[in-house]
Amino acid sequence: MNAHESTDLEESMFVAEPLGVEDPRVHPAWLPPEAFRALGARRVLVHGDGLLVDTVLDEVTRACTRYGGRVWHSPSWDVEVDLVLTLRDADELPNSAVEAARSAAEAALVDVADGATLGDEGFLLARAGELTVVLADAPAGLLYGLFHVVRLCAGAFDPARPPELHRPALRRRMLNHWDNVAVHPVMGQVERGYAGGSIFWAGGRPRGDLARIREYGRLLAASGINAISVNNVNVGRAEAMLLTDRLGDVTEIADVLRPYGIRVHLSVTFAAPVVLGGLTSADPFDEDVRAWWAATTRRVYERIDDFGGYLVKADSEGQPGPFTYGRDHADGANLLAEALAPYGGVVHWRAFVYNHHQDWRDRSTDRARAAYDHFAPLDGRFRTNVVLQVKFGPVDFQTREPVSPVLAAMPATRIAVELQVTQEYTGQQRHVCHLGPCWSEVLRFAPWGPGGRTIADVATGEAGTGGGLVAVANTGDDLFWTGHPLAQANLYTFGRLAWDPRLDATAVLDEWMTLTFPPSATAEPELVRRTLHEIMDDSWRTYERYTAPLGVGFMVHPGDHYGPDVDGYEYSRWGTYHFADRDGVGVDRSRASGTGFAGQYPPYWADVYESPQTCPDELLLFFHHVPYTHVLHSGSTVIQHIYDTHFAGVEEVAVMRRRWQTLNGMIDPTVYERVAERLDEQVRCATEWRDQINTYFFRKSGIPDARGRRIH
Repeated sequence: MNAHESTDLEESMFVAEPLGVEDPRVHPAWLPPEAFRALGARRVLVHGDGLLVDTVLDEVTRACTRYGGRVWHSPSWDVEVDLVLTLRDADELPNSAVEAARSAAEAALVDVADGATLGDEGFLLARAGELTVVLADAPAGLLYGLFHVVRLCAGAFDPARPPELHRPALRRRMLNHWDNVAVHPVMGQVERGYAGGSIFWAGGRPRGDLARIREYGRLLAASGINAISVNNVNVGRAEAMLLTDRLGDVTEIADVLRPYGIRVHLSVTFAAPVVLGGLTSADPFDEDVRAWWAATTRRVYERIDDFGGYLVKADSEGQPGPFTYGRDHADGANLLAEALAPYGGVVHWRAFVYNHHQDWRDRSTDRARAAYDHFAPLDGRFRTNVVLQVKFGPVDFQTREPVSPVLAAMPATRIAVELQVTQEYTGQQRHVCHLGPCWSEVLRFAPWGPGGRTIADVATGEAGTGGGLVAVANTGDDLFWTGHPLAQANLYTFGRLAWDPRLDATAVLDEWMTLTFPPSATAEPELVRRTLHEIMDDSWRTYERYTAPLGVGFMVHPGDHYGPDVDGYEYSRWGTYHFADRDGVGVDRSRASGTGFAGQYPPYWADVYESPQTCPDELLLFFHHVPYTHVLHSGSTVIQHIYDTHFAGVEEVAVMRRRWQTLNGMIDPTVYERVAERLDEQVRCATEWRDQINTYFFRKSGIPDARGRRIH
């Protein structure tokens, strides 16, 4: 490349290439070629070196090749450009205009952040005369800055755009894949997967489709995710061997994802010294066990020097753990943390621990209490590289739960908030259910009372030292990644909220729409955007209306967790009950007469949840057993609320389907047809929910619908 030539690559975008002779193209999700038009039509200079800078250069080159722009990589010459992506400590540019622009960006940084460092992943976007500048301290920041330019489209080049400082609030923004290496006889290739098979594994072996894994890395980086675990937390024999004999399979994945700034983690079995090492014990206090973990971890880092760490599910639902040896969870977690510490690795230790052999007749045992009872007494005993991974609610990713009291109970422990992007209890990617508003409610919840610190603050920690956000992934080998094309928005939204938990979920959804359905490639773009908002904005609450009411949860088919079965778990060992009888419904979790769970909260919320008179309507049946004639704050009785919301939910889904039909011919027909098919199923399933729930409670209560509608 000489002084006046830009790179000239074959005109192609990665996603436009077929993945194999027989495979269709993979849907580009929020990175279609058209999203790069504003960038690709301009003159761009990339200044700096490093693996991730090479990724930036590759992305820019592909865009410019497609849309007629030009790109230069430093050391450069005196060329005229529209956009500079530069590292702060890169050599001085032999281009007076560009160097002046970089200096202007430095000055803007002083104005917006008192000259603070941008950190490993932060960046500044600023206008300097006719130039747009992205300034970063490190290559990862330049990569995230590039994708921000793509997100802004032409707005990144608006002369009136003020300087913007962007730094991630959370250092670790992680996805957990529940992918099985060997096909599980019940759960299949992906546990709770609703988008086909794994992109990593197939039938006991690596899937081998590295091109698809690379494209996945692009999508994750563009949304802000920087870490993944690549196997199920329920670790079987084949999955356990990834730590030792099959470490090369993990190394291959790590090599593909590294150019997009994504660190790989592994789910490991606590019994690994026995299962893999031939020891007779996995006791955390056994010196041979400690030595085995130290040696094994050293070998992992010899192969993958940026390995993220371990994820552990222990003493839960049959998984082995420290209880076997009379030890507690701090003892178990600290064992692995000690092995990881020399390399900067972390252990994510899940707090999902409870008795799954409960007696439904014993109302003193409460699954909701379990995580707090197990872990709150251990606060302050975990090593600093232990991250306690706590589900956002106290039970199991239900459509509506209170925020887990554990998140407020352990100030001396690094806490990660665990969400579920895969829609296990929210429609399984057969139903439209945009979860951004739900997650925002969780993150903005103030457990010590209104105006106090929030769950986002807990995840962030002091000076960014918190455990971050983690979510169970919803991706698979489906053409659309997530099965339902609109479920892609949940994955994108998680990444963006993990970058900044205070973002407005509706604004993030709007970003996803702009990228996924670019106005320049969409017929009637404003109609498309408006229709998508009408379908998706309130879809979580619509789903709540036609499923389990007022926070009571479950009422699903056991096993697959799809579709209504009001008493499906009512007499089971799993501890997920609604206790409906002829007089009322709900679980008494008060301190005065119930399980005492309400008392696990700080005083403000403990008092609010204690009484049916002060408990929020949407959580009433989670905390209280009340008569069907109990009057809600809304003015409706419990039984009438059940009838009204279930009729309303079905009507709302029918409207969703009609609205979607207006987009026929305006968007990609393969997307249109897949969503139309899923909406047909959502209408069918919502109707089934309505009829089963309403009939069940009519027969239990004997109270008819005040509006006289048909109940079977």
